[in-house]
Amino acid sequence: MGALDYLSNFCTVTSTRGRRKTMQTVDIKVKMDCDGCERRVKNAVKNMRGVKTVEVNRSQNRVTVSGFVDPNKVLKRVKNTGKVAEFWPYIPYNLVQYPYISHAYDKRAPAGFVRNLVQTSAAVPNATHDDERITHLFSDDNPNACSIM
Repeated sequence: MGALDYLSNFCTVTSTRGRRKTMQTVDIKVKMDCDGCERRVKNAVKNMRGVKTVEVNRSQNRVTVSGFVDPNKVLKRVKNTGKVAEFWPYIPYNLVQYPYISHAYDKRAPAGFVRNLVQTSAAVPNATHDDERITHLFSDDNPNACSIM
């Protein structure tokens, strides 16, 4: 069977094209002031190859593009319209483990969002063994917690 497998590799047709892009959703922050700005950005992106849907939210200055696209090409196309654009820098507040670290809040962020920061171990408060023991004393899971109060 080894010889047949070897010969079958010569007979198979391989595609010379590049790999197919995966389905992605790209969020971009774009400063838009009027309907004309919104229309210009939307038309620039929806004419790209592989784009399935384009959603523009002018109140959040957000453009969401779904399809088989390269995120860097989408960002470049939006910047070619003359608008200041960057990848969406915010994540929902409830997904952040420690949203109170410095530089996480941005006053320009939409409601319910904080800036997406890499949370280093130096910025995250470290719980010691004593802290964990004290919080356990006042826990609702502890049946003897009422005896302390």
